[in-house]
Amino acid sequence: MHLLDKLRADHAEITAIRRDIHAHPELAFEEHRTAALVAERLEALGIETHRGIGRTGVVGVLRAGSGARAIGLRADMDALPIHEKNDFTHHSRHPGRMHACGHDGHTAMLLGAAAHLSRHPDFDGTVYFLFQPAEEGEGGAPEMIADGLFERFPMEAVFGLHNWPGLPLGQVAVHRGPVMACADRFDIEIRGHGAHAAMPHQGVDPVLAGAALVQALQAVVSRNVDPLDAVVLSVTQFHAGDAYNVIPEVARIGGTVRAFRQEIRAQVEDAMQRVCAGVGAAFGANVRFSYQRGYPPTINSVAEAEFCARVAAEVCGETAVATDARPSMGAEDFSYFLQEKPGCYIWLGNGPGEGGCTLHNPHYDFNDEAIPFGVAYWVRLVERWLADA
Repeated sequence: MHLLDKLRADHAEITAIRRDIHAHPELAFEEHRTAALVAERLEALGIETHRGIGRTGVVGVLRAGSGARAIGLRADMDALPIHEKNDFTHHSRHPGRMHACGHDGHTAMLLGAAAHLSRHPDFDGTVYFLFQPAEEGEGGAPEMIADGLFERFPMEAVFGLHNWPGLPLGQVAVHRGPVMACADRFDIEIRGHGAHAAMPHQGVDPVLAGAALVQALQAVVSRNVDPLDAVVLSVTQFHAGDAYNVIPEVARIGGTVRAFRQEIRAQVEDAMQRVCAGVGAAFGANVRFSYQRGYPPTINSVAEAEFCARVAAEVCGETAVATDARPSMGAEDFSYFLQEKPGCYIWLGNGPGEGGCTLHNPHYDFNDEAIPFGVAYWVRLVERWLADA
């Protein structure tokens, strides 16, 4: 019997877990109920369980045979601060919180894989099931690393996946190299001199300087970065004044920078600093520039990506594996794991991506029909990585 067919027998149970998690979303580092559910199910399977890793993370340890090799599989558990607009029975019970990115599905699929592997330990070595908190912007991955994740659970490589709306159900995308971009942010304060709006010559207008600065920042990418390097610089905030007849004292600008290479991040930051200094001098304003590096780029190691492509082809079929998909300018804190260990982060097809099926949308819901594919991928990945030598 094909692995997918075997796993479909557990589909209803895993779906019920997924929908229960969806109905009770928890934000970053508040995943107490979800973590308890995960830990209790792992313990019920006889899997060695460690709670409180990286504050609210859970790690399960499953050993079989006598092999010394070890592999890590990661699922994220947190939800988003979004008010859900779905009305199905498993909708969020907590206003202002929602699983709008499919982490409920990721957690349920990894639990499904843990259940199957505990009942059918057809491998030789150790599997670490990593249930990570706080992926959505708060950095649960570095918290787990700081808590000694890789020292306490010494794995050779680490693997992750994310459901991907727009990628057909039953298909997988594997990238050899960059998958997701960094997520940096910047804040700029432009301090001028307030004046009556009818007498602008008596002041220094930070709004005018800010408008020039927004325009000038668009040249950072187009005229400072190699056109073959993908970079996004977006100004997303501009705050100034609260009266119609007053030139304000201060204007504030903020936004984000996305890139796939560390050296490009530094190049963009330096160019932005020069632009801010130049605009400040041109308009006689004091410009303060602050750049905060967020999640680094998510970069798959080539050997592990090729291994994952072979496994995905075995599970889903050769024609169902895309190795030429373009990476995303979104960001992922699985990137921190990949800075410590070789590994690969894949996209699992979630079906059509129109309307409410898109990520971070108040009408989003994880496609439960993707569950057998995700579980089968995890199971086969373990069996192939920890093959009996």
